Formats: sequence, C-alpha cells, structure tokens
Amino acid sequence: MFLGLDGIEIGLIILLLCLFGGILSGFPVAFALGGAGLIAFGIIAALDSAGLLIHQAIDTSTQAYADLIGQGVKADAISIFRYPELPRVAQHVFEGGWVQAMDRNISFIVNRMNERVLAGQSIETLLAVLMFVLMGITLERSKIANDLLTTMARVFGPLPGGLAVSIVVVGAFLAASTGIVGATVVTMGLLALPTMLRNNYSPELATGVIAASGTLGQIIPPSIVIVLLGTLAGDLYAAAQEERANLAGCTDALTYLGTPAVVSVGTLFQAALLPGILLALLYAVYSFGYALLNPEKAPAVDLEGSIGEPVTRSERLTWLLAVPLAIIIAFVGLDAARVIGSQDVTVSSYSDITKGAILRTNVSDECKASMIELHGQSKWDLAVKQQADIDAAGGQHQSEKLTDEERAAAHEAKIAAAAPIGTGIGFFVTLMAIVLAFSRGISPSSSPRPMIIGALGLVLILLIDALLVSPVTTPGVTVLLIAIPTVMVLFGCRAAAIAMAQNDLVKVVFPPLVLIVAVLGSILGGITNPTPAAALGAGGAIMLAAFRKLHDEQRSGRVILMSTFAIVICLLIGVNFDLRVNQELVTFENGLAFLIAYLTYLYAMFGLGYACWVLYRSRVLTPVVRETAKVTSMVFSILIGSQILNLVVISFGGEHYIQDFLKSYDNEFTVFLIVMMVLFLLGFVLDFLEIIYIVIPIVGPVIYGGSFDPKWVTIMIAVNLQTSFLTPPFGFALFYLRGVAPPEVTTGHIYRGIVPFVLIQVVGLAILWLFPGIVTIVPDLIGV
Repeated sequence: MFLGLDGIEIGLIILLLCLFGGILSGFPVAFALGGAGLIAFGIIAALDSAGLLIHQAIDTSTQAYADLIGQGVKADAISIFRYPELPRVAQHVFEGGWVQAMDRNISFIVNRMNERVLAGQSIETLLAVLMFVLMGITLERSKIANDLLTTMARVFGPLPGGLAVSIVVVGAFLAASTGIVGATVVTMGLLALPTMLRNNYSPELATGVIAASGTLGQIIPPSIVIVLLGTLAGDLYAAAQEERANLAGCTDALTYLGTPAVVSVGTLFQAALLPGILLALLYAVYSFGYALLNPEKAPAVDLEGSIGEPVTRSERLTWLLAVPLAIIIAFVGLDAARVIGSQDVTVSSYSDITKGAILRTNVSDECKASMIELHGQSKWDLAVKQQADIDAAGGQHQSEKLTDEERAAAHEAKIAAAAPIGTGIGFFVTLMAIVLAFSRGISPSSSPRPMIIGALGLVLILLIDALLVSPVTTPGVTVLLIAIPTVMVLFGCRAAAIAMAQNDLVKVVFPPLVLIVAVLGSILGGITNPTPAAALGAGGAIMLAAFRKLHDEQRSGRVILMSTFAIVICLLIGVNFDLRVNQELVTFENGLAFLIAYLTYLYAMFGLGYACWVLYRSRVLTPVVRETAKVTSMVFSILIGSQILNLVVISFGGEHYIQDFLKSYDNEFTVFLIVMMVLFLLGFVLDFLEIIYIVIPIVGPVIYGGSFDPKWVTIMIAVNLQTSFLTPPFGFALFYLRGVAPPEVTTGHIYRGIVPFVLIQVVGLAILWLFPGIVTIVPDLIGV
C-alpha cells in the first residue's frame, strides 16, 4: 500500500485532483472533464504498472468467505467495509492490465454515447432541454422581467421589505416561465439592485435576495435540472430495484415491489411544484422578517404610478375573493354530487381483464419472506385471499370479444350512469364565470351590462347541456344548441378582457401566466410528456415575444392574437370531434370539423412563421437561436465529457469501491445523509451539471436501491444542487451578480448577503426531510 492508502483510494484522489485542476485551468468545462479523465487514467495506469497502486481485495478462496456464502450472504453484499476481518489478497487496481481497461473503456464510450446522447431512450426527454432553453431565452429577450419588476414593486413596495418580497415573487414567476438562472440574476441585478440601493436597502439583503431568487428556476418546473436528473433517475431506479429484488430472492422488481419501478420527468415536475413554492415562501418570509427587525435597512417604498383604477376593500373582497371562491366550491360540489362529470359512453369491443391480486403470491419461500418484511403480514394475507378468490372463480379471465347484445347492454348502462352536465362544459362555465367576476373586481366602474349578458349565457349553456344534450348527442348538434349562449359569453368576456387590460398587473402577468399554465398544465395533468410541452412553450414564447415587439413598435398584433385563437379552436375541435378521416365511414360533421381544424392549424403555423419573421426582422431571433445553441451544446458537451470521466472511475474499480462503502451502512437515512452532505460540499467547487453527470451515476445505484420514494430522493438532490449556484467561491449566481453590480457593492457584500439564503436552503431540505409528503402529495393526488 502506498502512503497507507488502498490503491483505489489513491486513484480516486488522483482523479479529483485532475478534475479540480482541469476546472481551475480555465478550459471549457466539457473539455476539462474529458481531459481530466484521460490524464488521471494515464497517471493511475503508470503507477499501477510500477506496482505502486495495490488494492487489498477480499480473498474469495478462503474458508471464511465460503462460510459466509454458505450462511446465505449474497456475494454482492460482501465487501471489505462490511466484513473487514476477512482475509485479503493484494492485486493491481487494473485486474487485467491498463491496456485491457483502455480497450474496454473505448468500447464503453461508444455504447454510452449511443445510449445517452445519440439514440437512447432518454434522447427524446433530453430534447426538452433544447425547447425549454429556447423558451426561456426568448421570454428573457422579450423584456418580460422589466415589466414584472416594475409592477410587482408597485404592489409590494409599501410593505416593510416590499422590494425584496417583490424580487422573490418575480424570481418565482420567471422560474416557471424562463428557468434560465444567469439571465434572471443579471436582469434583476441590472433593474432592481440600483433601485433597492437608492431606497436605502442593505446591500447584503439586496444582493442575497436577487441571487437566491434567481436560482428558483433550478427547482420550480419546468426545470432543466429536473429534466437532466429525471433521465438518469429513471434508469438508476429501475436497475437498482431489479438488483434489490434479486438480492431478496425475487425474479424481478415488479414482483417484489408490487408496482413498476418507474419514475418519469413528468412525475418529478409534479413532485417539485410544492418544494419550489416552499423555498420561495421561505425567502419571502425571511425578507419580511428582516425588514421588521431592521426597518432602516429594508424600508417601505411608495413608487410613483398606480397599477389600475381605485377599488374599495369591499369590492376587492367580493369580486376577487368571495365570488370566485363560491364558483369553485359550486363546481367541486356539483362534481362530487355527480351533476357534473364524464359523459363518455364509449364501449370497448372486448371485455375487461380480471383484476389480479395486489401482490404476486406464486413466489419462492425466500422471496415470500422478503415481501412480507417489505409489505407487512397483513398485506401479504390480503393478497393471498384475493388470489384464492380469483382461483375459486375460475382464475383470472382474459379479455374476450363482446357480442352485439353485450355491447348494447354496456352502452345503455353507461348512458344511464352519465352525469347530466359534461366535465368540459362545467369547467368552461367555471373558468368564464371567474373571468367575469375578476373583471368586475378589477374595473368596478365599467358597465355591468356585458358581464350580465355573459353570465346569462353561462346559465343558458348549463341548462341546455342538462336538458337538451344527452351523452349520445353528436358534437355538431351540441355546438349548434349552445352557439347563441356561447356568443353571449364571448361578448361578456371580450368586455372583461378590455376592462382587465387597463390594469398593469393583469396586463403584465396574464400573457406569460397563460403560457406557464399551458406548458405545466399539460405536463402536471398527464396530458403529454415534457418534450411536446416544451415545444408548445417555445412556440408560445416566440409568439408572445413577437406580440410584445409589435406593441413596442405601435403596430397591430392581430395576426398573433388570431393565431392564438386558432390554436384554441383546433384543440377544442380535436377534443370534441372524431378527426380520423381515414375511416370507411366519415360523417358530415366530422369531415367539416376536420376541415376547420386543418385550416386553423395552417393559420396557426402561419402565425408562428410571422412571429419568427417579426423577431428576425427586429434582430431578436438570431441572438436567441445562437444563445440557445450555445447553452444546449454546453449541456451535451458536458454530458459527453462526464461519460469519459465516469468510465475512468469504473475502469479501476472506483465506482464499486464507493458503492461498497455506502452499502456498509445498515441505515438508509445515514447513507442518504452522507450523500447529501457530499453533494452540498461539492457544490462549493463544482457546477450542477458536473455533479449530475459524474457523482449521481456513482451513488445512484445505492440511494435509489433502497425503500425511499424515488421522487423524494430526486427532489432532495435537486434542491441540494440548487445551492451550488449560491455557495462561494464558485457559485455561478454570485458571479453573474458581481458582473452587473454597481461599484459600491463589493464581493464581500454579496458573500455575506448569500449566507442567510444558503441556510434557508438547508432549512428547506430539513423540512422536506421531516415532511416528505410535501414532495409526494401532488403526484399522488394527480395519479389517483
């Protein structure tokens, strides 16, 4: 042993020194990672060939080792950390020599590039990175942050610490719309920091809240960190649970767990929603509390200008709180009472498959004991009873083709069970009613006539749907029946939109909010996966930026607005009509619906092309595309470089050595705490991309191979990685802010200002550790 250390330990030290040296050298990170891996491999190979690196491995030929195997201990569970008393044997770190290791690494690199970069299952998800980056940079160039900062400062400024709270609100909003940390920190630093300093805000509080709020894009969906983590977490969790099931004596993870070992990026977006909001709330509470304790360092500020017409307190409470709340309660109550619900009466041509037991019971004795230990005796007994009942009924029935009489009976049963009012109609009426109420609360001086007409139209739509529209009424007839009431509703909503557009807060927040709801709603609601949703967001961001540009040039944005309505019409037709025109029999109304949908689609594409031309003509699109290409190329280059470094770690046994060390602890919480502490410390010197692609693949098989919920594990890691943007000396948010801060703001101000927010991150992690339900409640509710 060299210097009293194991050869693999020395190899890991050499690798870390080469990695840090490469990063500090000033070379691009992607090249530094690959170069560090190659240099480290050369040094380790030279020392190994000289006999200076000796690994003390367990001697598998001894009787003590054979006794352990005979006692039922799995070979994979035996390591020098768990059984230090076992006899050792000295061997080279490269068992077959460094030449063989190099040959194996070259072949592995080709396979890894194919699997994770070029043509693997995760490549479609990784395309979402490109789309989200394009969406974020486009919105950032549309100057949305400028308007948000100005408006929110007017809203929160009169409160103690109001400017700091407004920064948190804007940071959370930009996180959900752009998610680009650098752009957010720079924009808020340029616009908000001088204003806060002029109003006697503490430089520490001002810089700290700007840097911390800018990093919320790393956790609030749509987050690039979660996309990248999710592509790894899915593979790591599936493989780790398969290994765990095999060690438990079961054939596969599905048998052992009772559920598929799957975690998707969409599910992680759902899980990240509340933790992101929690962190934003903690930032805001700290800022408000700091202002109360130090009023001279965070004073209340009344900025010039108003955000809309004066509204009394009673009008605000009535129209902005009481009425919308009553509408929502009414919708939920009618849904619970089955007055509003599904009217789908589609009947399959085949019968349903008999539902199986909650657990598989035809397993080996070893697997049975492991499953009872995992799930409990009561759940196992219930599964045994369910399986016995299924066997007594003749076994699990397979799907069979139904006769015409059976299909007709099933169809009649569905018609009888259908709700009087469809879910779509109920949701539309609820949404439009809230819009009308909000317009009254925002502009009470406007004429109430359009709102009354719109409200009457909503009532008529409900009555027509309940009395005249049945579950078998065709979509075309339904459209004709509700056409006049719908025109009344649109008349009221048009007047409501005009009234609300006079309010600066609504005018600034509403357009990006619609885009956020469309993107996140489609993901969180399970309508689509992140990649199509990201494409929708990118297209919407381009159209929003073009509309803003036309408005600044005092030109009409009618084409953009009509294209937006065309998209809405196309979606509504697609949901309500059967557009499959390649069938043998296509009804007239479905054919007409297809033609209208196709024309609206073409117009929407024309609108998107027109928006691109507007941005290109105004010299906005070219830098957006260039910056998107740079950021995306950086991500994929780091992915390639990290794979080289990762394979070097595997080649001399470093990965297996670290995993054996972590597995030597019996307590899962201890293992995860060690990993979280290591990630936190690495965040001081490494970027989140390097940690994701270098460290997570090494420790992932251990932390994802236990009983912890993979959603909770991944979100805890994501929150931890968010801290890497804030921790000196290499916190990127600090560098971004230092670059745009006024001369009177020193680096010391920034470092001191960020300390409380780093501690808040630790508090947030502690809260999520103690209350994991904050992470899992949203996916569980949506998945029901």
